[in-house]
Amino acid sequence: MRPEDAAPRADQTTRLVDYRAPDWLVEETRLNFDLQPTATRVTATLKVKRNGTGPADFRLDGHSMRLLSAAIDGRPVPAEAMIEGEESLTVSAAALPESARESGFEWTCVTEIDPSANTALEGLYMSSGMYCTQCEAEGFRKITFYPDRPDVMARFEVRIEGDAPVLLSNGNLVASGALRDGRRFAEWRDPWPKPSYLFALVAGDLVSHDDRFTTQSGREVALRIWVRPGDEDRCAYAMDALKRSMKWDEEVYGREYDLDLFQIVAVDDFNMGAMENKGLNIFNSKYVLASPETATDADYARIEAIIAHEYFHNWTGDRITCRDWFQLCLKEGLTVFRDQQFSADQRSAPVCRIADVATLRARQFREDSGPLAHPVRPEAYVEINNFYTATVYEKGAELIRMLRLLVGASSYRAALDLYFDRHDGEACTIEDWLRVFEDATGRDLSHFALWYSQAGTPRVSVKEDYDQGVYTLTLAQETKPTPGQREKRPLVIPCAYGFLDADGRNLGEDGLLVLDKAEQSFRFDLPERPVASLFRNFSAPAIVERRISPADRAILMGHDTDPFNRWEAARAFALSIAGELADGGGRIDPDWIAALRTTVTDESLDPAFRALVLALPGDDEIAGEIAAKGGVVDPDAIHHALDQMAETLAEATAPTLRELRAKMAVTGPYAPDAESAGRRSLANAALALLTHVDGGEAAEAAFSKADNMTDSLAALRALVHRGAPGAERALMDFRDRWRSDLLVMDKWLMVQATSPAPGALDRVKALAETDFNWRNPNRFRSLIAAFAAGNPVGFHAADGAGYRFFADWLIAMDDANPQTAARTAGAFETWRRYGERRQALIRTELERIMAKPGISKDMGEIVGRILET
Repeated sequence: MRPEDAAPRADQTTRLVDYRAPDWLVEETRLNFDLQPTATRVTATLKVKRNGTGPADFRLDGHSMRLLSAAIDGRPVPAEAMIEGEESLTVSAAALPESARESGFEWTCVTEIDPSANTALEGLYMSSGMYCTQCEAEGFRKITFYPDRPDVMARFEVRIEGDAPVLLSNGNLVASGALRDGRRFAEWRDPWPKPSYLFALVAGDLVSHDDRFTTQSGREVALRIWVRPGDEDRCAYAMDALKRSMKWDEEVYGREYDLDLFQIVAVDDFNMGAMENKGLNIFNSKYVLASPETATDADYARIEAIIAHEYFHNWTGDRITCRDWFQLCLKEGLTVFRDQQFSADQRSAPVCRIADVATLRARQFREDSGPLAHPVRPEAYVEINNFYTATVYEKGAELIRMLRLLVGASSYRAALDLYFDRHDGEACTIEDWLRVFEDATGRDLSHFALWYSQAGTPRVSVKEDYDQGVYTLTLAQETKPTPGQREKRPLVIPCAYGFLDADGRNLGEDGLLVLDKAEQSFRFDLPERPVASLFRNFSAPAIVERRISPADRAILMGHDTDPFNRWEAARAFALSIAGELADGGGRIDPDWIAALRTTVTDESLDPAFRALVLALPGDDEIAGEIAAKGGVVDPDAIHHALDQMAETLAEATAPTLRELRAKMAVTGPYAPDAESAGRRSLANAALALLTHVDGGEAAEAAFSKADNMTDSLAALRALVHRGAPGAERALMDFRDRWRSDLLVMDKWLMVQATSPAPGALDRVKALAETDFNWRNPNRFRSLIAAFAAGNPVGFHAADGAGYRFFADWLIAMDDANPQTAARTAGAFETWRRYGERRQALIRTELERIMAKPGISKDMGEIVGRILET
């Protein structure tokens, strides 16, 4: 058992209030790597200086490696002068040379590590024969002893020696060549100070897809995307997205790239989506490689967004980083908002906004309402990897969006310019960020800052009254208690609004209200009772509770000039029907079907928007609504309600659905542009519904003639999820064609893992017993995690078999890759929603996981928090 895998203890908790500046800073870091699969030797030489006055111990982070030697100013450090802990190496102040205690010294140490045995994929590890690093958040300490914290920033020089033909690291290449023993070397220099978590190294048999970019000041930047031989023909879209990102960041934020070279490497084994290492971004292969035959429209959109996200980190994360990991949202929330802006500019802004909100509600609202709730800036953690969450990322982005809405676009840009000027090269806090806005705009943001420290999703109740030409809107807010925070204060909640008349025409001026008290009333002089369009474009991450008549909802759905609220009205209509059906009552309102038909056939609307309107709510979304109202969630009843809605809708609109498919057909060669993707999304949404009434006939025909992965996978999913007669044949055909392409086979696994058709668990078990490399995070997520998170009927089977199966896999993965295991365990976070029998079954599995000998810190923290609440 590794020391870091011991069961969590109280003294392992890191707290924001305990932060203290480092006693020693590193000005320069020189690294020499002698790469060997089982015994890589790392020589680290650090130019260290005192940060403060008086004697201080020299403490370094480090574990999972062997210390071979250490020296200060060239003199060996005696073993008795060093204290090696479970995760640290300390040289006491008394053991430091007198000349070094106040000014500084040169520290050199040699360590040995085993990349081939590193299945956790943190630090330096092997991925299918290729050396790769992942250092965020605390992986660098598995490479060498170092002050592995974000507020220690140094310039790095790196020399790599090895057998691999390609040897990469951060910054600019300054030398390379052959060694006498037939191996190669490469030397890299990064001129910009960075924390150790941004260090990167990749070595292997790679080929590059090259291009160039000319910055706004006229500098030429070489661009390279490195992939395995044979994949170079699938890099073009990623390169195009990179160049568009660079141009957009110059135009919208005034940010120019600052090195001579920008590189991306596609890696098969990776815990995350991608990593913004300075100048050398390492990506999960699935977010780089794309061709019409192997990638869907959704894949292309994700590649575009993630390429942009990691590139934008060059300034919001690299040049300006976090003082400590509690400030993670400072770089991630801001950069998510920036990539959302970019995607909205590249594609349909309303469709992108709806998709972002749908993701927020599905992941972050669920997180906020359960045992894993935490503020955007957490106050304590046992394992920082557990706080790479939807709250930090997606809700963090919503806070930036609200700031921009409150101060205005021009003031937002002025504040960002000041932020870049004032804090370039620094490690910052949320206070630094908000102070920039206060200085740039003159606003007091002390109340707004509560969003960063208070967990939970506020619920805003709406009351409306109209009397003698005066419309009174009363908004009241409440945030329910979350773990560790019983008392909640009112937040600053912006509400963008507009008014419509009975015919759907605009009534009065649009505007912005700010709710910053527990309850406030706002009065408007209007000639008639309005239909209020509230929280336009989802102006705050809140749950709005409002009684609205079907007639008013129909007006909003059919006429609101805010596309988000048109979609929201349709969604609310569908959710109300689904909830009543799942509760054993209600009916399918014909007005809902009529309104849907009107919207999806309105050719003035973006096809992608119409596809979103046509899609039914998800099981988990309905479960969340039921739980919020105090009901007990029955996954089978929810699935039956959705099935009933789909069948009824399909039967009533079959001719319309067939007509949509014909009209939305895309002719000519495949292109991933937004317009073509929108047409395909509407056609395939119609196809999924048609499968409920035609036995899969249309889906079989679509599958057989599909010339791109988007249409092929949509047809396959429609067949498999419906249990249509042609499903097994289509699955075999798909497998036979793509069995050698693991990224495509991940899609094949996921289609089956998420199918609600009978026998779900047996299918997943059978797939797991085949040639299934479960230690690869992509494979594990595509089958095991997808089943738990995306198949409520199978996972929540009444006999608890789904829970036992999932827990078995979490225990196995925890030994190999604690980070992936702990993130996947979040599928259990909503266990309190269900009836007593299911709760008892889940508790048994959670307790079994906690009783596992040698449970990791990652898993112990997550499962412990789930059980505590």
